[in-house]
Amino acid sequence: MAVPVEQVREQILQVLMAWGMAEDLAHTTAGLMARTDLLGIDSHGISMLPSYEEKWRAGSLRLDARARIVRDGGASALIDGMGGLGYPVAALAMNLAVDKALEHGVGAVSVCNSHHFGAAGVYARIAVERGVVGLVTSSANGVIMVPTRGAMPMLGTNPIAFGAPAAYNEPFLFDMATTTVAANKVKVYDFLGKPLPPGWAVDGQGAAVTDADAAMQFIFKRPEGGLTPLGGTPAMSSHKGYGLAMMAQILGGTLSGSAFAARRAPTRRPGEPDDVGHFFLALNPDAFRAAGSFESDMDDMIDALHDTPPANPEEPVLVAGEPEAAERARRLRAGIPIPAALADRLRGICERAGTPYLLDPA
Repeated sequence: MAVPVEQVREQILQVLMAWGMAEDLAHTTAGLMARTDLLGIDSHGISMLPSYEEKWRAGSLRLDARARIVRDGGASALIDGMGGLGYPVAALAMNLAVDKALEHGVGAVSVCNSHHFGAAGVYARIAVERGVVGLVTSSANGVIMVPTRGAMPMLGTNPIAFGAPAAYNEPFLFDMATTTVAANKVKVYDFLGKPLPPGWAVDGQGAAVTDADAAMQFIFKRPEGGLTPLGGTPAMSSHKGYGLAMMAQILGGTLSGSAFAARRAPTRRPGEPDDVGHFFLALNPDAFRAAGSFESDMDDMIDALHDTPPANPEEPVLVAGEPEAAERARRLRAGIPIPAALADRLRGICERAGTPYLLDPA
């Protein structure tokens, strides 16, 4: 089943407003979530609503929260998310970082006391659409990454996204989890009933878990096991993913004064907010070189990579952001797919919220 993006956006909007989110904040959130689905990132779009409902009903997510700037130092700022969902405060922070970069050349904004903000890459897109380079990192509430040589999870998926504008090519847009795969991608495999590739998840003895439902138990329910750092195994350089996860934690969490989830989890009381931290950096290329020359060189570099002889003639060399751009064009024509298992869960959410279910195909 596939439905137009407008219906997906409206469905998210109606649910969020029924839960008590202010209309302007709900519009921002629904737009970013639907855009994520449009780019083919099914793990971080409308499929997040069941998780948000659980947090909202548990009292750990304040949908009526409105972020406030608590420090402003010219080229830098700190924003308190006030325990609300991460999308509105993250959009505010990225746009503020861009404003500062356009004025000062560099803009850096940290966010504390936030929640999940979806796919980090959508905020890097905000930067490139305004003509600047953007870097985004975040801490995480879930303790699901088992560090290299470890037996228990200690970190989250801690994403990193980076974007750079070009003149005529698609912008370079790189978005990654620092685990081998994001936990929400395991969720999608579970929805679809597909086995996981070996190396995504491990049990308490470090053995690979390929059953998606069993992996979900290790990731979200059991104290042992979880996701591997990027690389999968020490032999495949998982220490690099582990180090990148620490970098994202330091920039996204420690810099803003947000919680380190592994230390906080044992003493966290029911209903307390997640206290996730985010970091947004914007760089104005025109502050470093002649206007337009950065974008021109980006095009030259991307063209050179496109000219790389492919190993398979039917699979040309791409750069980050191009697969999502192609998927966006396809989904604008064909609609956003809604798996049957997810549709059932969304129907239940709508019933409980007292709002119509809008995702039936026309």
